[in-house]
Amino acid sequence: MTKQKGPLVIVGGAEDKKNEMIILREFVRLSGGTHSKIVVMTVATKLPIEVGAEYVDVFEQIGVADVRTFDVSSREDANRASACKAIEEATGVFFTGGDQLRITTLLGGTNMDAALQTGLEQGLVLAGTSAGASMMSSTMIVEGIAETNPRMGIVNMAPGMEFLDGVVIDQHFAQRGRLGRLLSAVAQYPHHLGLGIDEDTAIIVKETTFEVIGRGAVSVVDAGALLYSNLQDLRHNDALALGGVKLHVLPAGYRFSLRERTLLTGQDSRSGNA
Repeated sequence: MTKQKGPLVIVGGAEDKKNEMIILREFVRLSGGTHSKIVVMTVATKLPIEVGAEYVDVFEQIGVADVRTFDVSSREDANRASACKAIEEATGVFFTGGDQLRITTLLGGTNMDAALQTGLEQGLVLAGTSAGASMMSSTMIVEGIAETNPRMGIVNMAPGMEFLDGVVIDQHFAQRGRLGRLLSAVAQYPHHLGLGIDEDTAIIVKETTFEVIGRGAVSVVDAGALLYSNLQDLRHNDALALGGVKLHVLPAGYRFSLRERTLLTGQDSRSGNA
């Protein structure tokens, strides 16, 4: 499990932008409060002007004076000096929703990618919602069939941006019935933890521990102790049989150790020990 010096704010999508705005306010607080320098990355969406303007307005309402958008529509854009400068000057970077493959194909391996990785090591706060959440991991879900039992071939995987190792992230989790596809994903990658994040819910990752905030829950699927799987005997769309999978369901305030794969409760939860 790779450590990060800067925290990650990984959002399950549809975060509150009008009322308490708990998640977005926490992102701003971590980024420096009213002194934050926020860059809204619209690379995932095909509507960068509209989506970017919405987030600029929200962050300005929260009290951030220095907020700007940065769109990337080609790999050439991501290799420009202005792209690196935008990241180097930021205290917080927020990736909007859209298509996670747009993020990885347009940013992966570019100068901007390197600037993000360096920034994270130096304390930069990285946040992403929906597609911006899925791309955080080293292996990401690209697409998959929801509201079904675990089956062979119902989920497509691809390399992510590698901001967080050892996990596979799914978003809009409870709202879109995605437990089956997350189980299908971790059955193929049992060394990864599956993190299913509900809408208006986020995990705040610091080093190798995360805490849940927001109104929903985070489902942690752990296939590391898998006792049985029929995966190797299946053809496309056959039903998966899995034995020994662990499931944790964590609402706001609960913390989890990614390194130890354990729920942190009681004194450990309050003290911050992992």
